[in-house]
Amino acid sequence: MSWSETLRSALEAISARRLRSVLTTLGILIGIAAVMLTVGLGQGAQQTVRDQIGKLGSNLLIVSPGSTTTGGVRAGRGSASTLTTRDATMLSDRSVAPDIAALAPVSTSSQSVVAGTTNWTTEVVGTTGSWPDVRSRKMSSGRFFTSAEESAAAQVAVIGTSTASELFGRRSPVGQSITIDGSSYSVIGALASIGSSTSSDEDDTVVVPLTTYAARLSSSGNASSISTLYLKATSQETLSAAYQEAHAALLVSHGVTAGSPDFTISTQESLVETATSTDRTLTILLAGIAAISLLVGGIGVMNIMLVSVTERIREIGLRKALGATPRAVRRQFLTEASVLGLAGGVLGLTVGYAGARLLPPLIDQPVSIAPYVAVGALLISLVIGIGAGVYPATRAARLAPIDALRSE
Repeated sequence: MSWSETLRSALEAISARRLRSVLTTLGILIGIAAVMLTVGLGQGAQQTVRDQIGKLGSNLLIVSPGSTTTGGVRAGRGSASTLTTRDATMLSDRSVAPDIAALAPVSTSSQSVVAGTTNWTTEVVGTTGSWPDVRSRKMSSGRFFTSAEESAAAQVAVIGTSTASELFGRRSPVGQSITIDGSSYSVIGALASIGSSTSSDEDDTVVVPLTTYAARLSSSGNASSISTLYLKATSQETLSAAYQEAHAALLVSHGVTAGSPDFTISTQESLVETATSTDRTLTILLAGIAAISLLVGGIGVMNIMLVSVTERIREIGLRKALGATPRAVRRQFLTEASVLGLAGGVLGLTVGYAGARLLPPLIDQPVSIAPYVAVGALLISLVIGIGAGVYPATRAARLAPIDALRSE
């Protein structure tokens, strides 16, 4: 009996019991679709986290001050004032850190910004002209401030799209004036939107020259103090080297040891790993739960095949009496089980892809189904079908022709 005849016979047997076959494949369908969508939701969440962290800038290192201790109570990370513009100047020297391409010292505070009769509380950032390059920010209109304006502590500002919308509505912010802490600033540019990050709205900001911030907006009492230092490595491959160079240089500059540094350096990789670890754990847990339905579907295929063997004992006996070998009988029932499993897999794949298109607008969460997940789902459904059919097929192959023909 050829493979084509075996397949045709399997399809005829399945077609003769349509309702039973549909219910059998339904278990595989639900299991495959559930696993695909669960893994897709997990991968979509992890990709969202990576994209959000990527908005911080490419090849980025983030240097933060250490913590302060008052009365034996340690404050949180970043509460100390251990970073200064001198650190930025030192690390900008290529002989000290050759793998750092650019850096941007930053001081931030929450301030009330007024435009006419409208006010809005936002994050005011004091930084240098290298900030757009280091943070991978683009301008939607106007320009960023120049080194000359920075040296002169000019009262100019660049604002984000969210801040512009709150203060000026649909009007262009460029050329308008805003007031921060009693001082007037001319808006010379607007940043292109990048949306929200993992912690805040990156478009809700006002950026001014660092010298202007130190002279008019800083409350630290130290004009050279900064709150964060952003470092851009020359490439993704040199990110680790840039980290080591910055870490070693700051230890020497601050006169501290590696065991008790007064600063911390974070990388994009560490941020991504921390942010996605929970998503990954939940994805594995939910995928495991969804896989139980696949197991149930496989048991359903086995049960149906056993029933089929019982119902077709006389047919099996007749085939053997006419010369069919145990191998041919076994292949017949394994093919039927494989077709049922594969059919459930294909339908589950279709439902999974349909769900990946329909769910994101409803749950506001991307669903990312990688090609290897789809291929794996088909292979799993085929393996389940074959695995579930092994015992029924073996049982059918072992039936003695005389006993099968005597069966009622």
